[in-house]
Amino acid sequence: MGYFRLLYRIPWLLIHVLVGTPITVLFHHWLCRNIPVRGRPLVEWNAKWWSRNVCRIFGIRVELQGEVQPGPQLFVANHISWIDITVMHSVATMGFVSKAEIEKWPAIGFLARMGGTVFHNRGCHDSASGVASLMAARLEEGGNVAIFPEGGILPGDGVKRFHGRMFAAAINTASPVQPVMIRYMRNGRHVHDMTFLNGEHFVANLFRLLRQAPCTAEVVYLERLESEGKQRRPLAAEAEALVRAAFDAGRGDA
Repeated sequence: MGYFRLLYRIPWLLIHVLVGTPITVLFHHWLCRNIPVRGRPLVEWNAKWWSRNVCRIFGIRVELQGEVQPGPQLFVANHISWIDITVMHSVATMGFVSKAEIEKWPAIGFLARMGGTVFHNRGCHDSASGVASLMAARLEEGGNVAIFPEGGILPGDGVKRFHGRMFAAAINTASPVQPVMIRYMRNGRHVHDMTFLNGEHFVANLFRLLRQAPCTAEVVYLERLESEGKQRRPLAAEAEALVRAAFDAGRGDA
């Protein structure tokens, strides 16, 4: 069945990229991007439309619990797969902080730039300082920022340690922190192989995910945390504990 799925998912994905990309470029033009549609800018509806279609192509049904509160905030989520970004964009638009390599990925890098992604060279102090400044500026302007504080897609199952460095932008701007739990399920059991396998590169992972059976992406918006007056590490640990508890609650193993 996996290779049969490729027969219709690959053409579907190509059509979406070839047709959807020009539409996305048009909607991001300054003449179109702020046109209001049901109280939201047109560009936000376009981002959700694009992301929801990508999820459908990969056989992912997004199941949302909770809702995004209004106002600037720092979203912090556990990180399982590169497709986590698409899953989160399918329910709310937000500017992600992501590794610099993604900017060079075909199609995805372009869309990430269009979506206002802040790219970060890991291990570079100057890059980290610049990213923190951009995050703070976006929050002060009333925008949202999303990070994966585990520091990347790491081997092993479950929620990893949340690093505190990127929480500074929320603290410095007194912006709330919104923990988000992401979990992939199939037939009531946790799906382990949405992540990269050992030695697997992006293209191989993409085709493997295209072959996979349908699954559900559970996205849970947890209790929002106030950042004012807190330190980075305790705030990161507090968010991590909420995400870990939600991830472990009621999960099975596939």
